[in-house]
Amino acid sequence: MIFGPTPLDEARGAILAHTVRLPGRVLKKGTVLDQAAIAALQGAGMGSVIAARLESGEVPEDEAADRLANALMGPLLARSRASTGRVNLFADAAGLLVVNPVTVNRLNALDESLTVATLTSHIPVSAKEMLATIKVIPFAVPGAVLEVAELLARTGPPALSLHPFRPLKVGLVLTELPGVKESVMEGAVEVTRDRVEALCGTLLPHERVRHETQAISDALNRLRRAGAQLLLVAGASAVVDRRDVGPAGIVRSGGAIDHFGMPVDPGNLICLGHIDEIPALVLPGCAKSPKLNGIDWILQRLFAGLRVTPADVMGMGVGGLLKEMEARPLPRDLPGTAAPGPAPRRGRKIAALVLAAGRSRRMAPLNKLLVQDDQGVPMVTRVVDNALASRARPVVVVTGYEHERVEAALAGRSVIFAHAEDYAEGLSASLKAGLAALPKDLDGVVICLGDMPLVAGPMIDRLLAAFDPEEGRAIVMPTFRGKQGNPMLWAMEFLPAMMTITGDVGARHLVGQHADRVAEVEMADDAVLRDFDTTDALKKAPGFEKVR
Repeated sequence: MIFGPTPLDEARGAILAHTVRLPGRVLKKGTVLDQAAIAALQGAGMGSVIAARLESGEVPEDEAADRLANALMGPLLARSRASTGRVNLFADAAGLLVVNPVTVNRLNALDESLTVATLTSHIPVSAKEMLATIKVIPFAVPGAVLEVAELLARTGPPALSLHPFRPLKVGLVLTELPGVKESVMEGAVEVTRDRVEALCGTLLPHERVRHETQAISDALNRLRRAGAQLLLVAGASAVVDRRDVGPAGIVRSGGAIDHFGMPVDPGNLICLGHIDEIPALVLPGCAKSPKLNGIDWILQRLFAGLRVTPADVMGMGVGGLLKEMEARPLPRDLPGTAAPGPAPRRGRKIAALVLAAGRSRRMAPLNKLLVQDDQGVPMVTRVVDNALASRARPVVVVTGYEHERVEAALAGRSVIFAHAEDYAEGLSASLKAGLAALPKDLDGVVICLGDMPLVAGPMIDRLLAAFDPEEGRAIVMPTFRGKQGNPMLWAMEFLPAMMTITGDVGARHLVGQHADRVAEVEMADDAVLRDFDTTDALKKAPGFEKVR
């Protein structure tokens, strides 16, 4: 192609490179100059224009775009007409778009004159939605290049394919354990129904059973007899192994487990299996949330009639970190400033429970909770003031050993006291006394230790902001460089289990039992790891250097 300034007496048939405005007329970019256009330019006093002139064997941009679009067409795809070297491709039905990146990349690498841009592969699309655009960059394409592009587009796997969603009948088994709120159970059904119907499916009447292998197996068999073409198990407790209760129910029904886990977050703890030819899945806890998570990627493929293999699942890691949330903070959002912390989501009511009943045996004869910092403020007072500086309300303080002195150190503060008469029995006694004193209308409680004075209010607020049981974040814990710390925030659904704890232990062991409902919030410093049991350790804490 010859491109550049072109004398008007040589410009007939050339392509105008830039729009030219004339008195009473506009010649747009891409206009093929005929004698009338040349005369108008000459009448305006112009002697030349910037134009492109095609050489032998070159294909004009619209024809080239048209030919490549035809080569890329397939079932359920529609296209626009060619204009300015562009053709757009559209969906003719709702379904899952599958893009072959090898073919698309080969087309784009063939020559700079041809480009193909598509949506991401394996994305759900609606009818009439734009899927791809073909754009010829210059005014013409070498004929030999275009022929190769057409051959690439027509051979091998298609660059674009649309798989329509099928109206599958879906069976849901919902397992339950004591203490799980009715609203959580109902919400899981509604969210699942919305997911299924969005993919053109129908949710059969769900089965609600005990969280036991045999009960799940029996429910799956009933749903199969009811015509289920896809089986889902939403467990009351996280799946922690492919031999756990949910997967075992699938196996007992004559099925098999194909894959456990996926590199998509949220959605890691999904279990894929089948019973005969029917896909059977044990859902992760985040499936109770309507927001995008790993289960959506699996369901979209199954509704589109695509087989989901272990290799498919293991290949989902790139792009598998689905969203930014408080549990994955941005560096600029790290704590330590005086700015107010983020608010709890959707107006949730979250209390702070400060455990301050211990006997401080390792710091005897001192009561470490009453040891004063360099400003004369007792440790427990700093801890409670930090809780009051957060958005958690109410603040409940559990007292026990020397409770009169502890309460005196907190005089005038807006807190609720709960006395643990049996504090000498250990941490569990203090925990249960505090939990019993909480209001009944709470959504969660952040449990603060009385010997962690460096945990500031904004740190607590970041835990509150990450808390979202419906999205699978029912337990929120702070971390520093991967190490888990305190305080921890718990949904009230765990209160019955906490009330059964005995001995000098807290509730941390419950984390392993509910791994799919845990969110970790990385902090900027190690305050969440630092409790103080000895005077020497306390002297190394900021503000306590003068402790004697």
